[in-house]
Amino acid sequence: MAFLRFFTIIILLNFSVIISAISLNADEPLNILLITADDMGMQLGCYRDTAAKTPRLDTLAKRSRLFENAYVAQASCSPSRSAMFTGLYPHTNGQYGLLNAGVGFQIHEKLYDKTIPALLKEAGYTTGISGKLHVGPEKTFPFDERIRGDSRDVKVIAKKIGEFFKASNGPFFFMANYSDPHVYGRSPRPPKEAFPTQYKGIPKSPLRVGEVSAFPFQKLDHPEEIERITQYYNACSRFDAGVGLLLDELQASGHSEDTLILFVSDHGPPFYRGKTTCYEAGAKVPMLLHWPGKFEKADRSPALVSTVDILPTFLEAAGIQKDVHTQGRSLSTSLDPAQCRNTLATEFHYHGSSPFFPRRSIRNERYKLIHNLLANEKSARTSVDGDAAYELVMKDPEQSSEMRQAYQRAATPPEYELYDLKSDPWEFKNLFDDPDHQTIKAQLLSSLQQWQEETEDPLLTQEGIQSMSRYEKQ
Repeated sequence: MAFLRFFTIIILLNFSVIISAISLNADEPLNILLITADDMGMQLGCYRDTAAKTPRLDTLAKRSRLFENAYVAQASCSPSRSAMFTGLYPHTNGQYGLLNAGVGFQIHEKLYDKTIPALLKEAGYTTGISGKLHVGPEKTFPFDERIRGDSRDVKVIAKKIGEFFKASNGPFFFMANYSDPHVYGRSPRPPKEAFPTQYKGIPKSPLRVGEVSAFPFQKLDHPEEIERITQYYNACSRFDAGVGLLLDELQASGHSEDTLILFVSDHGPPFYRGKTTCYEAGAKVPMLLHWPGKFEKADRSPALVSTVDILPTFLEAAGIQKDVHTQGRSLSTSLDPAQCRNTLATEFHYHGSSPFFPRRSIRNERYKLIHNLLANEKSARTSVDGDAAYELVMKDPEQSSEMRQAYQRAATPPEYELYDLKSDPWEFKNLFDDPDHQTIKAQLLSSLQQWQEETEDPLLTQEGIQSMSRYEKQ
């Protein structure tokens, strides 16, 4: 009996030690790994795209919360990333267009010490980044280590980031930015040059023409476009392989269990009606969040979330109580439907230095409204990164009137567009003037006005529009 009492005491003591260790570890801030793709839309297996070969991201989804309705703030690289860094929409943070547009786009000076790396570094985190930062001024972002090199060479990049993981003594924040599936080079190129079939042997088993269908947001079954889409999918597979190698390095470093992992894209595909628009294919992105203690197993959330939510999410995960102005909210609130948004907004100003074609959009659970602020004065882009879809449709007399109208509407849109995302998920039928949708139209117009007022949108006034138009190069 004495032996049993002794044995029981030993067990209880050991159990107490375990509980204490768990409590201690729970108080320690999590490491944070932010992984971004460049121009990747919903082309993943875990988002039910049957053509996509993305096994490593699909595996990550099995231990993450998958957000079915995640949106970027603006479907252009620098503005989108600025919203991630600051938790503020571009119209608030100042990064209205691409950093390399040559007209001085950059975040406001008052935000230099309020970006993710600045706030985490102040809290004791070691900070690192690989690939492009692409938000200005770049020198104001306090990264302890900047891993440079070819971010399409996923094997080399993974090893370099792995060294960062292993060398970290305290909590770390690392932002891993990849070039894929962005086009290779800037000038219009044949599909195999714009999106290399393989790069340094990856992907090992690329898709071939005939294995991929037209994008649902384009509906363009043309040989040239199908080849371009096929090559784009191969770039997505290369990115997926890179993520897998990166997560292998995280596992090898011993930090797989104490690291929050968030994967997101900076916007949708570089195809017409995608990137540089407020349409679903441009602004809606994949987002996976593995958060030890919160999101650790496969879970799908319909909550309306945004990349402005990334900063408050990271501050919560790091245990930072500092009062920081943000237009987002922690993704932990998506656990409670009562705290989820009823509406969510996106916007657009510039991509390069022209054209200045500002847009605002807002959606609820089912409908989306787009306001094209200069619709009667200017036209939008008819191509992005060399995609010839607009010309292919407009020059083909065999194309349906629905296709031609949708493509022309994207180029020269009316002031307002309204879509039923349930019956028309890729926005081919504008319902703004439909008599059966006047109630929802009025509701969304009111919600958009309210959001613009709450965020102090400068484009609420003609003076504000005129002021922002000064960056445009003719």
